[in-house]
Amino acid sequence: MESVRDSSKHLQLLSELLLTQSHRRSDTSGQARAWCESASPSEVQELTALALTNHVILRAFDPLAARLEEAGNTPIAEGVAAAMLGEHRRIEHALGFLTEICRALEDSGCPVVVIKSLDHWPDLGSDLDLYTDAEPTAVVSVMRAKFRAKLADRSWGDRLANKWNFIVPGLPELIEVHARRLGQTGEQTALTSSVSERAVVMKVGPYSFRVAAPEDRVVISTLQRMYRHFYIRLCDIVDNARLLDSQKVDFEYLRSLGSEAGLWEGIATYLNIISEYVETYRGFGVPLPALVQGAAKFGTSKVRFRKDFLRVPILPDSLNLYAGELKTLLFRGELRNTLRLTLLPGLATAAALEQKITGSDKGIW
Repeated sequence: MESVRDSSKHLQLLSELLLTQSHRRSDTSGQARAWCESASPSEVQELTALALTNHVILRAFDPLAARLEEAGNTPIAEGVAAAMLGEHRRIEHALGFLTEICRALEDSGCPVVVIKSLDHWPDLGSDLDLYTDAEPTAVVSVMRAKFRAKLADRSWGDRLANKWNFIVPGLPELIEVHARRLGQTGEQTALTSSVSERAVVMKVGPYSFRVAAPEDRVVISTLQRMYRHFYIRLCDIVDNARLLDSQKVDFEYLRSLGSEAGLWEGIATYLNIISEYVETYRGFGVPLPALVQGAAKFGTSKVRFRKDFLRVPILPDSLNLYAGELKTLLFRGELRNTLRLTLLPGLATAAALEQKITGSDKGIW
């Protein structure tokens, strides 16, 4: 697979740790064994940064620590264990806040569903994302009154997406609330009732949270990766592979939901990329029915590793997926949502210019 051959050794090492079937040293490639035997503190720092950026540090470093011990590299194994301990503490702290915030919003008539963040469990995202059908003003009122939260500056994209970011004293992570809309420009309203109505309870340590159902998880992940950021993190590969391997996804419902939103081809393509990537490391992909394989537009041959992530081609591939979503919304008579979506190319161009000029696109994207 070309995208893997061109990638860094740290991406390959993390991918092997996450996707191979066994953590025994005998199953480790010669390259990984050599890394474990000779890894330097600076290399561990680079690997840690990549693992944190891709939200896989706990899942990857647990088997890595064992392999380092087997290789006799105890000092580096201790450094890896220290990195894991720090992440465990961060996550425990964040979950304590998250459960209190969810409870306060629920008690105040603002039911929420945790989206994206807990998909990585036992890892955790860098933000804590919630979806709600409640009025945004009610959410803002609760967050201010109960947690002395401040609203972070809202970008153009945040306003279009009806998304609110809260800075909570004592919590390093932002609380990101999506209200009544999904998608980069808030164009998706066909999906939102499914997110709320089909939410399931997930047990996370001593806590319980309402999270999106499997099919909605796939759709939300696709929206974020194939229609917004145009890159895939390793956590997305691992999260969705685990979900698909569990055979809990109703593909007929997923196709119906995705087709209604104009996202089906993007969903199928996303799952196809994940399956092909997984196959590279463990020898077989995730179980995908023919209806997914037949709708997929491309696979890993068009994906490249650059700037810490697996990059999805924007032209012409992602543009074609965008056009499919736009066409569906237009044909369904969703004129306001169609208008929102037409703003995406201009928003993306402005964000790219802002990034080039200032080094950040936060005010736009």
